[in-house]
Amino acid sequence: MRPTPLSIPDVLLFDLERHGDDRGFFVETYRDSWFRDAGLPLEFVQDNHARSGRGVLRGLHYQLPPAGQGKLIRVARGRVFDVAVDVRADSPTLGRWVGVELSDERPQMLYIPPGFAHGYCVLSEVADFLYKVTAEYAPAWERGVRWDDPAIGIQWPLAQPTLSARDVALPGLAAAELFGGSGG
Repeated sequence: MRPTPLSIPDVLLFDLERHGDDRGFFVETYRDSWFRDAGLPLEFVQDNHARSGRGVLRGLHYQLPPAGQGKLIRVARGRVFDVAVDVRADSPTLGRWVGVELSDERPQMLYIPPGFAHGYCVLSEVADFLYKVTAEYAPAWERGVRWDDPAIGIQWPLAQPTLSARDVALPGLAAAELFGGSGG
């Protein structure tokens, strides 16, 4: 299992092998050795499952150190557009984003390391979004940036997404507390 680096090389896409016949299919969704072989010294400590309807946009969220989270993401049902934004204060790609479509039709996993804001929008009627994280949820360290910040310029496939009140109130990148910056 070799990951494909995306336009920000720290964000990796893993293609999974799907075995199927007229009874259904089987996909191995996690093997520790895949990540060790890819040079990612990971320990996942929490699994999460979110279900959302068409048009829902969640994000862009991240946690500061000492609770920074790496995320290993896959979609078990439906289709989403998934985005990672570099929010590392000292990074040459600060403020750049990458986006991929993940779906149940093509088994893939996306690895987003600590120091990236993460968000996704649902393109199907319903999506089941599963992800492992390298640090437990820590509300005191949680931060975010606006999904529509023009300084980032994400090209979302939805014009009018459904957002939480919390996500609407997030700051733009210029006002956000960055990963590895003062306090992070």
